Amino acid sequence: MTRLKERIIGLIGAAGPIPVSEYMALCLFDPDAGYYTTREPFGAAGDFITAPEISQMFGELVAVWLYQAWQGASRPLPATFAEIGPGRGTLMKDMLRTWSRLDPALVAGASFAMIETSPRLADIQRETLAGQDAKLAWHQTIDTLPRQPLFIVGNELFDAVPIRQFVHVGESWRERVVGLDGADELRFFAGAGSVDPALLPAAAADAPQGAVAEIAPARSALMAVIAERIAGQGGAGLFIDYGHLRPGIGDTFQALRRHRREDVLANPGEADLTAHVDFTPLADMARAHGLDVQLSTQGEFLLGMGLLERAGTLGADADAKTRQAISEAVERLAGRDAMGELFKVMKILPAARTA
Repeated sequence: MTRLKERIIGLIGAAGPIPVSEYMALCLFDPDAGYYTTREPFGAAGDFITAPEISQMFGELVAVWLYQAWQGASRPLPATFAEIGPGRGTLMKDMLRTWSRLDPALVAGASFAMIETSPRLADIQRETLAGQDAKLAWHQTIDTLPRQPLFIVGNELFDAVPIRQFVHVGESWRERVVGLDGADELRFFAGAGSVDPALLPAAAADAPQGAVAEIAPARSALMAVIAERIAGQGGAGLFIDYGHLRPGIGDTFQALRRHRREDVLANPGEADLTAHVDFTPLADMARAHGLDVQLSTQGEFLLGMGLLERAGTLGADADAKTRQAISEAVERLAGRDAMGELFKVMKILPAARTA
């Protein structure tokens, strides 16, 4: 039993069941035993591999999109180029290399921000980005960023923001909670709290008994902060995550440990907990701030940005083994049966502009 599991069992035993959102937050962000505060989740030796770790092409194409958005905004300087939830810093490293080649004046004149809540991950990012010829700063929240145009990217950000779940019981939807069974083991229950059905996806009206619906007010709140910045100061945003473009019903809460799925209640603090991102409320929040929003799959985005052409350039003078690795990376990033369909992309731009 993990240290955190013992603590959660004690907490529930003393104060009663806790909502899924609180359980997820404890597992991921507890200062002493949370997943992101104590573990190395990324890469082959960790629990999952993100797109920037698969190939440099991902970061290069993201950098090109942000650069084009900056150009479309009339190349404002000073400006901030930021990554929120930056993992090991691989994406920012690839972007900085790309921007340095595209426009050294941009790297010299802009500031670059890493928005990271985990001190341990921030230290890893500093190691990854050591020696970069750019003005780099670390922030725990968007609120401390300079008040200037913001060009921001978040890759696999929203899937780790805690969700609330509701179970269809009788005529109502009751909040799903984590409690203790007769053997003092963690188990899901339908709690006493309910929700206004108007806040649930339209499909909830015809959902069967026992169905699970998910909402994520914390995600919408984070998007509101980002959208307010872009609407007020100028800039653009690019957000890439696995999820769906249309709201639906279903339990997407999952745990990943050592590249395998496991019971979300099994090893609190030692497995990555995520849930699929419903992009509709995020897009609605951005539009409510007067911003334009474009949604697509990751495959559509990367291919549209020139993934195949970049792969061809990288492989032109490479040996057969390297060309094969590049080909496999393209398929993994953009293939319909890989990340290309499962992952979605949301572009946010000031009104009356597209990119």
